[in-house]
Amino acid sequence: MSEPSKQYIGGTWVSSTGSETFESENPATGESLGEFQKGTPADIDRAVDAANRAFEEWRSLSRVQRAEYLWDVYHELRERTDELGEIVTKECGKEISEGRADVVEAAHMVEWAAGDARHPKGDIVPSEIPAKDAYMRRKPRGVTGCITPWNFPVAIPYWHMAIALVEGNTVVFKPAEQTPWCARIIAEMFDDAGIPDGVFNMIQGFGDAGNAIVEHDDVETVMFTGSAEVGHLIQDTLGGVAGKRAVCEMGGKNAVVITDEADLDTAVHSAVMSAFKTTGQRCVSAERLIVHTDIYDEFKRRFVEVANDVAVDDPLDEETFMGPLIEAEHYEKVTEYNRLAREEGVNVLVDRTDLAADEIPDGHEDGHWIGPFVYEADPDADLRCTHEEVFGPHVALLEYDGDIERAVAIQNDTEYGLAGAIVSENYRQINYYRDHAELGLAYGNLPCIGAEVQLPFGGVKKSGNGYPSAREAIEAVTDRTAWTLNNSTEIEMAQGLSSEITTKDE
Repeated sequence: MSEPSKQYIGGTWVSSTGSETFESENPATGESLGEFQKGTPADIDRAVDAANRAFEEWRSLSRVQRAEYLWDVYHELRERTDELGEIVTKECGKEISEGRADVVEAAHMVEWAAGDARHPKGDIVPSEIPAKDAYMRRKPRGVTGCITPWNFPVAIPYWHMAIALVEGNTVVFKPAEQTPWCARIIAEMFDDAGIPDGVFNMIQGFGDAGNAIVEHDDVETVMFTGSAEVGHLIQDTLGGVAGKRAVCEMGGKNAVVITDEADLDTAVHSAVMSAFKTTGQRCVSAERLIVHTDIYDEFKRRFVEVANDVAVDDPLDEETFMGPLIEAEHYEKVTEYNRLAREEGVNVLVDRTDLAADEIPDGHEDGHWIGPFVYEADPDADLRCTHEEVFGPHVALLEYDGDIERAVAIQNDTEYGLAGAIVSENYRQINYYRDHAELGLAYGNLPCIGAEVQLPFGGVKKSGNGYPSAREAIEAVTDRTAWTLNNSTEIEMAQGLSSEITTKDE
């Protein structure tokens, strides 16, 4: 880009009201990927005004007509998967197969939302009165603010926006400041699709821009994926405002339970994928492995062996398993938790916090490199390192003795409740876990990562507020109206309520 990238408001690329710019940085090399204008609260005002003005005309289209714009986006995502996957990898650092998977997941979400436009979205229910029809219709809420994270810079924006748009809402999109290049491409896709002016708007910016969306009087719904700290601030801000809705999917301190009847090959494979994919930078990554004492020693030996050898390398290399952390600030956070674990007295099994010079790929010395950190801890100890989300390759092995009830009690011993998995060949153990683990996303004989768009995605407790992202977002961006239509010339009321109108005797 020859000049700083602009904001997308009302169907036009426009300059920010402010003069500040920021750069996108490749976390593997430290190189600049482009310069971007920093959006301001005044830019948010302009974007919301554009979305408000576009809302009535957009909502007046049929769901099928609105979805036609999304189909154009879907085909572009499919045609450019490899190209965009490489951009995702360059900008957020996850290895190349994950970069492509990010784009594929975005395509799946757009496909689901656009295809769903031809499915009925209401309920016909029986009336108590034969002459009446009773049904429910959904209506769009209005301007939707979408605030998204950097770790899935293409997929998660489409989780939020595809359904919101098909359902008739207009959008103001504030992407993560770490991945503005990916966000610009999303805006270009909507522009290429010819979406009506003001229906989609994008402001590149930082926390002040996101806060301006949350506090704006004309934003009816705020969809947020990110940290629990920010998500709960959004909930607190909007919780007492009549008519406003906060849709927050937040972090987790997720676990994989490995029982005495687990297949060890499945257990080790699932644990490694859960802990180290995306360098542990997924809200659903596992930072706790709860392992039965009967198989603990063998599982530990095999898991530690993999953690010592797993390939940390150039994320554009097809053989790489783990890329860098996103930025220097996050590197400091993860390394601080690794130091904290030692201070709290755990038994460290693997410490690749400071990678040797020969482990860092040539020409990548300025990247934010880190390897796995694995330790043993007492599952009953009140340790910060086993209860607070780290968001990195920081993994505790927690040995348990006893039955599945004990394992699930350890699983639930956290403020979070996002994702988890159980590895067992005993269906009774799996069923107990299914019924008692406090989670929004659960997996059996699988890693605790790998969401599919046709399922809800969200957590309980500190991990979410009951409005998941992805498929179930329709509940967040629409309101239901209950309709009752009388087909008779007589008025008959339910519950035997008299409809006779009497007058006072003169």
